[in-house]
Amino acid sequence: MLAAYREHIDARAQEGVPPKPLDAQQTADLVELIKSPPAGEENYLLELLTQHVPAGVDEAAYVKAGFLAAISRGEAETPLLDKVRAVEILGSMLGGYNIEPLIAALDDEETAAAAVAALSHTLLVFDAFHDVVEKSEAGNSHARQVLESWAHAEWFTSKPALADKITVSVFKVPGETNTDDLSPAQDAWSRPDIPLHANAMLKNPRPGLTEQPLEKIDELKAAGHPVAYVGDVVGTGSSRKSATNSVLWHMGDDIPYIPYIPYIPYIPYIPYIPYIPYIPYIP
Repeated sequence: MLAAYREHIDARAQEGVPPKPLDAQQTADLVELIKSPPAGEENYLLELLTQHVPAGVDEAAYVKAGFLAAISRGEAETPLLDKVRAVEILGSMLGGYNIEPLIAALDDEETAAAAVAALSHTLLVFDAFHDVVEKSEAGNSHARQVLESWAHAEWFTSKPALADKITVSVFKVPGETNTDDLSPAQDAWSRPDIPLHANAMLKNPRPGLTEQPLEKIDELKAAGHPVAYVGDVVGTGSSRKSATNSVLWHMGDDIPYIPYIPYIPYIPYIPYIPYIPYIPYIP
């Protein structure tokens, strides 16, 4: 598995893109390696587990969460992770398959503090919210701490304060930028592969843009400031999701523990949605 994934990394690097996240089978193979790690691969195995497996309800996330849950309950062992660290990594998975084992960890004094910290900054709990309430009403002080943290919105108030001044480098594209400029239809086949598809952004010639656009964006990023995409009109067209993904990829910041999906903290690209006549609204 490691040899095949390293070959994949090299092949993707030749295309100027990062490797794809691990799928369910690769994650299952990774779990077996972590249980009995080959000498010299320990740090790399943990990096793959924490940084290269999708979060949420992906099939690979199911495998990852199940393994970490088993460690947190003492049902599985590895020399690379203890119960507390397993709960901490579960807390990085946003929501989905990680929620049930995090709530269960509130009952174990060894893992409860880590579970409180993780759940306090997790919003995608849905109906599992009532499970935390039930534990609190039954006298679980750790569940009570989670509810109080949610009530005080500590997931939000703990974030860095917005800077008084934000300096950005402007990437100016004259005229109208259609979503087909940012997500060309002839490259639609690659849209699910965000980094690969983003390489096609602004590939088609257009008036007022004579430089190599992606090279220019990299040059602006090297100045150390966030890059703002600026145009007279930006975002007309139908492929807004893929177009935004491309801009995010080139101008966004990495999200810790979440492979493949960058974000933009200051929203320098906002799609323009024009008024469309003759289409009635049906409530």
